[in-house]
Amino acid sequence: MRLGIIGLGRGFMLTLPALAAHPAVRLAGAADPRAEALEAFGRDYGARTYGDHTALLADDAIDAVYIASPHQFHAEQAIAAARAGKHVLVEKPMATSHADCLAMAESAECAGVALIVGPSHGFDAPVHHAASIIASRTLGRVRMITALNYTDFLYRPRRPEELDGAKGGGVVYSQAAHQIDVVRRLAGTAVRSVRATIGQWDPARPCEGAYNALLNFEDGATATLTYGGYGRYDSDELMGWISELGRPKDPAAYGAARRALAAIADGGEAAAKLARAFGVGGAAGIPAPAPHHEHFGFVLVSCERGDLRLMPDGVWVYSDTGRRFEALPPPVIPREAVIGEFVAAVRGERPPIHDGHWGAATVACCEAIHRSSAERREILM
Repeated sequence: MRLGIIGLGRGFMLTLPALAAHPAVRLAGAADPRAEALEAFGRDYGARTYGDHTALLADDAIDAVYIASPHQFHAEQAIAAARAGKHVLVEKPMATSHADCLAMAESAECAGVALIVGPSHGFDAPVHHAASIIASRTLGRVRMITALNYTDFLYRPRRPEELDGAKGGGVVYSQAAHQIDVVRRLAGTAVRSVRATIGQWDPARPCEGAYNALLNFEDGATATLTYGGYGRYDSDELMGWISELGRPKDPAAYGAARRALAAIADGGEAAAKLARAFGVGGAAGIPAPAPHHEHFGFVLVSCERGDLRLMPDGVWVYSDTGRRFEALPPPVIPREAVIGEFVAAVRGERPPIHDGHWGAATVACCEAIHRSSAERREILM
């Protein structure tokens, strides 16, 4: 599959190891407004480069695209890709409105191309393993899920639109999309209603930085989601000090993101953000694989006859007769499951889980979190 990349930023950098290593994928082209990124991509992968996505989509040498551009461009670019006959892997959130997501899914269906939404933490190996245990019914049905994550999200370098709620900025579209994908994957049924509150506590970072949400599922199960992005308590303490990306963390680095942001000169935040993109300051290289699986904070699943706690290296199972740890082998390639699902969908080997309708349902939950907080009531889906 000759893959074209739209957007060579941070999202692409995180998925690059899986893309470069997968035997069914060849990095064949890239579109980005930064000349230095295109030069590095062409040099490293012997691939074609384009100044914009329109030129990439017009190239018959491209079979599929990975859309890793800012959130507000996903819908336009995915629809254009489908109309050009390209299969689409689009970063989460799928788009910044449910209506746009439905238009994207419809375009892919009309064109007969695959549309996969990811990477998200719903693809993580511990989530997949826990979902398999749940599907076996040995512990009965899921009744309650607790998911919480406290990070320094709001104090990492950001582009202006990442702090603009009207453009999908803040923690709901960027982070709740992960949590919602995880709990939907584990619950296995549709969300019936959402009740939520959003916190916006720092005038210097003018967007939502925290939320609480209660999701009710069609079969009566519930999930509570808590996210705090204000850089104080770090819930990776509950995950053995393993970071979201599967790497060991130093607890003594408390407050590092806030300190680093405070040290940036006026007007320098966008440059600091760009420094983590492809082709900047030697950032084009591929890092060594992380020793642990990626995760999205503490997740505890309560079933009728037992509980499951997800960890970066496996799943704890707590039953009436005892507890056991079902270990998972360390990842060889991070995010391989995302690329595997995309390739299988393109080949028609199996129906994807995280298709356009899946992504649309997740964004609908994000919209419901916003509505519920603003209207102070439960939102029926």
